[in-house]
Amino acid sequence: MEWLHTHRAGFRLEPDVDPEIGFLERFKPIGEAAMICGILFREGVAGSRQASLARGLMDHLWRDALDGGRSLARGQRQEPISPIPFEVYLPFKEMGYQEPETERAVRLNHRLGSWAALEVLPMRRLGISAYEQRFGLAPSTPVEDATARTWLARTPEPWTVEGHIGYDITHTVFHLTDWGRKPAGLPADIADYLALWLPVWLDDWLDLRRWDLLGELLVVDACLPEPTLDERAWRGFAAAQQPDGAMPTAGEMPEGSRDDVFDMVYHPTLVAALASVLATSRAMARLSAPVAS
Repeated sequence: MEWLHTHRAGFRLEPDVDPEIGFLERFKPIGEAAMICGILFREGVAGSRQASLARGLMDHLWRDALDGGRSLARGQRQEPISPIPFEVYLPFKEMGYQEPETERAVRLNHRLGSWAALEVLPMRRLGISAYEQRFGLAPSTPVEDATARTWLARTPEPWTVEGHIGYDITHTVFHLTDWGRKPAGLPADIADYLALWLPVWLDDWLDLRRWDLLGELLVVDACLPEPTLDERAWRGFAAAQQPDGAMPTAGEMPEGSRDDVFDMVYHPTLVAALASVLATSRAMARLSAPVAS
C-alpha cells in the first residue's frame, strides 16, 4: 500500500488519446485499485496505516484520476456498450462514491440488446454477469450459464494450463466467490478440482518466477473453502517483493521511466496487496475457529 499510494499519480487517464487506441484503455488499473482497496476494508485485517493509505488512494482515484466520476460518464457516452466504465464504477459505488449520470447510463445501456450480445471470452462474460448482479441488475447471461462456458467449469486436463488459461482460472474463481467473500459460491466439482491441482500450479509458477500469476493463484487459494496457505509459495512470493513494496511481474524488477515501470508493476503490486489481505484474513479466521472436542 505504501508503494501504491506513493505512485498514485501513475493511475492516470489519457483524455486526448488517439481514438484508435480508445479512451477507456487506462480505466482498468483504476478499477482494479479501487476494488482491492474495497476488499481491504471489507476484510478488516489491515492496520490503521494501511487503511489510511487505502482511503487516500481511493479519494485520489475518484477526485483526480476520474475527475469526480465525470470521466466515467464520458467514457460511457463514448462507448455505450462497453462494460468498462460500469465495472470501474461499481467498487466506488460500493464504497459510497456516486456519479448519477454514470448510473443512469448503465441502467439505460443495460436494456440494449447489443449490451447482452457483446462478444467476449466466457470468463469475461461471467464477470459482467457477476457485476450486474452486484449492481442490482438482472444478469444479461445467468451466472450459472456463464459459469458453464468457462474453461474451469469443464475441469480439463490440468497440465494444459498456460499463462492465459491461468488468468482465466483465477478470474473465474474471483467472480464466483465475489473476490473471496463467499467461498461457498464455488460449485463443489470446481472446488474439488482446485483443491487437487492448485498446489501443483503454485509450484510451477513459483519455479518459473511468474510473480503476477503466482500472486493471483495465492488469491485463489484464499478463496477456497479450505485454503492451504502454502508456506513454500508464500515464502518465494514474499522474497520477490522489493524493499519499497513493489512487486515485479516476473523475474527481477524492470528498468525504465517512472511511468513505464509503474505500468509494468502496478498490477502485481495490487495482486500482492490483495493476496496478503485475504490470506491474513483466512489465517486469522482459522486461528480463532473453535477447536472440535
